[in-house]
Amino acid sequence: MALTKKRATRKLCAQNAWITLDGGFAARPCLVEDISHSGVKITLDQDANNLPGVVHLAFSRDTRTGRRCQVVWRRGKSAGIKFV
Repeated sequence: MALTKKRATRKLCAQNAWITLDGGFAARPCLVEDISHSGVKITLDQDANNLPGVVHLAFSRDTRTGRRCQVVWRRGKSAGIKFV
C-alpha cells in the first residue's frame, strides 16, 4: 500500500512580505499569495529563477522577525517556499 502525502490546507493571503537571501541584508518585497502551516506561495517583481535555495521570509520590513525557508519550486515570478 502506497503512502499518500497530503498537502497542508492553504489559506489565500495576499499580504506584503520581504525576503532576504541567506546571509544577505537587503530585503526584497514580495506578495504572499497563500499560506499554510508548512509554507507559502510568493510572487516577486522579478523572475523567481534567480532565488537561491534558502531565503529568509518576514512579514515586516524588520527581517529579524522572519523565518528561514527553502525554495521548493520556481515558475516565472512565483515561487513555492517551505518553512525550515
